[in-house]
Amino acid sequence: MPELIVLQPTHVARRPAASGERSFAQGIARLAVRSLYAELVLYPKPGLVSLVDNGSHADMTAATFMRSMFALRRYFWDITHAGMHDAPFHALKRLGIDAEARMLRATAGINTHRGAIFCLGMLCAAIGRCHASGAVLTAGRVHAMLLDGWGRELGAHSVTPDMHSNGARVRLAHAASGAREEGARGFPSVFHIGLPALRRTLGAGRGMREARIDALFALMAHISDTNVYHRGGPDGALAVRRQARAFVARGGTASLDWEARAVECHRSFVAGRLSPGGAADLLGAACLLQAVTSD
Repeated sequence: MPELIVLQPTHVARRPAASGERSFAQGIARLAVRSLYAELVLYPKPGLVSLVDNGSHADMTAATFMRSMFALRRYFWDITHAGMHDAPFHALKRLGIDAEARMLRATAGINTHRGAIFCLGMLCAAIGRCHASGAVLTAGRVHAMLLDGWGRELGAHSVTPDMHSNGARVRLAHAASGAREEGARGFPSVFHIGLPALRRTLGAGRGMREARIDALFALMAHISDTNVYHRGGPDGALAVRRQARAFVARGGTASLDWEARAVECHRSFVAGRLSPGGAADLLGAACLLQAVTSD
């Protein structure tokens, strides 16, 4: 994923304010879409759709995800720009609702990116707010801006009844957390699990593919994923965490046989119809932060 050199405040300050805002928001929107694409093309990725196969899904393909991504390009621009102007949470929520409707139209009703719309959207808003403040973009500052700007509303949003989603039904049945609960706390798994895993692997001299695999398995080992509970119940969720933790405990991609073990995990998840979509959304968010932040 490319460096964000052209988006630093010292570069855009030479342009008129309106042009600089547009340029910055466009750059962040491009990186958000590229982060979703990076998650899509990653393989082996247990139970999830990739360019290689459809994972545990009979209703979606890589082409479905691509249509969804194209439909979301304007949304990421809009919500970044809204964050730059310190928009209230209800305005950001409206943008997300509209984006979800466009996604569903593009995919003929298939939910490809609902979690990503929420997670990456709020991060884009926080990145925009951070940039508008004149601060250097670091993960810590983006996190602080997210909580300072919309933390209270995110907390309230996490307990708002929404019985139309699989995630809401799973939360009631199994007390499993999901995107809303992550959002209520400012997406701690992105900042404290996914992003550090990415950076550790890159710091050890391995490539971006390996870094993203390590981040995905770290997230699967850590979070309680409503997508997994919906498909596999408590037993399926336990199986995902156990296999992910075993992969991490063996050294992740530092192990010589990591790829064979990841493929074996993928086949196991497909056989059990397990799909850690929540972890995939958080991986996309970690990829965005890795591309944008300087620390």
